[in-house]
Amino acid sequence: MRELGLKAEREGLKCRTFLEFDGGQANILKHSGHFHHDFIVTGSSGTQGGVRELLGSNVEKIVRKADVPVIVVKNKEVSFPFKDIVFVSDFLEDVSEAFKQVISIAKKCGAHIHLVRVNTQTDFNSIEQGLNPLKKFLERFPDLEKYSMNVYNEPAVETGINNYLKYNDADLIAMCTHGRTGFLSLFSKSIAEGVTNHSELPVMTIHIKK
Repeated sequence: MRELGLKAEREGLKCRTFLEFDGGQANILKHSGHFHHDFIVTGSSGTQGGVRELLGSNVEKIVRKADVPVIVVKNKEVSFPFKDIVFVSDFLEDVSEAFKQVISIAKKCGAHIHLVRVNTQTDFNSIEQGLNPLKKFLERFPDLEKYSMNVYNEPAVETGINNYLKYNDADLIAMCTHGRTGFLSLFSKSIAEGVTNHSELPVMTIHIKK
């Protein structure tokens, strides 16, 4: 830990290190709350193929219970500062506060934000119709400049995300969840956990507070 701290300091950062002996997610969350962190970064050591099931792990509990955004990082080398951030939503629910967190990181990194909506089999429509919720959503952010709007008709949300990533650069995927009840926001639990489990890219989850 000290070696990592020195590496951070050589990059011009201020760094403090803490050691929790046999510390579970509760201690980590308590620590984060005490120091008012802006977000938490946690590793998820992958199995073969970079896939690790989060279910029942400390990582999953942190993602579900943290009051700040959580970035889950896999084995793949992280490209930082982020240059391309993918924000996935259906844009029907109010995700403005969550999006502000994405904008904050994007501004610090000089990143381009790719807004992605995936129409599944239950709501297939024209791309133009799919763009309407995005356009309405962006009316709340008139100063946003570096962004693109993308709509996919796919059998499943995760399939749409994967197909988007095949043809577009991305360094971070951002998604919303509903607080301490888990991944119950814009996507079902299985979809959001599937993206977090299977993506080799870092995935940031942001809680929507009712």
